[in-house]
Amino acid sequence: MVERGERPPKPGYVDAVDAALDAGGVLRVLIPDVAEKHHPAWAEEYVKLQAEALALHSYSTHFLHGVLQTEEYARAVFRSVRPSMEDDEIERSVQARVATQALLTRKPACRMTFVLEEPVLKRKMGGQTVWEGELRNLLKLSELHNLQLQVMPLARETHAGMDGPMTLLETPEHHTIGYVAGQQGSYFLTEPDDISIMSHRYGTIRSQALDAEVSRAFIQRLLAGEA
Repeated sequence: MVERGERPPKPGYVDAVDAALDAGGVLRVLIPDVAEKHHPAWAEEYVKLQAEALALHSYSTHFLHGVLQTEEYARAVFRSVRPSMEDDEIERSVQARVATQALLTRKPACRMTFVLEEPVLKRKMGGQTVWEGELRNLLKLSELHNLQLQVMPLARETHAGMDGPMTLLETPEHHTIGYVAGQQGSYFLTEPDDISIMSHRYGTIRSQALDAEVSRAFIQRLLAGEA
């Protein structure tokens, strides 16, 4: 069905076929043309910008950024969406989300920082097994040289993130773009004054969060049932 153009290939399929046929990358260049669009129209531009970003900085308040999600966790997130999604729509969305994680190992490496609210880590999205798998995934990702995870503890008495989640992307042209997700869609911020405010706010959030080593230890304690 893929060969006849009746079904879009799953992530990795074209790479495998290219290698099996010793095509030398000829088939891989067609990936953007044959891949099905799984993201809402308002998210397509963000997905493209993220894939090309020199740097990604994200502050999460309700659930983990897509780049950090295991397949099982992503499935649980989409199953939580209301109105409910159809099963096939959920699976397409999960595969699309997993595909964005190529950013983790892309060359040249993307510089990434993530600040996670403590309740995001404690929320057992998908149940105990999925939750534990996600925590192990975060510990593994925290070992990447180009990625830093920080936890914003509930005990913090002053908090610069009261306006909610945010993402900052640095483009290949070294421009910084702000991205804010909302209930019925999302929007970009590009004006220098807006970016200055967001950058300052994100820097303050990072300074208020636990550092990377303490955050990693916090996740380990959660996994061990000690936090």
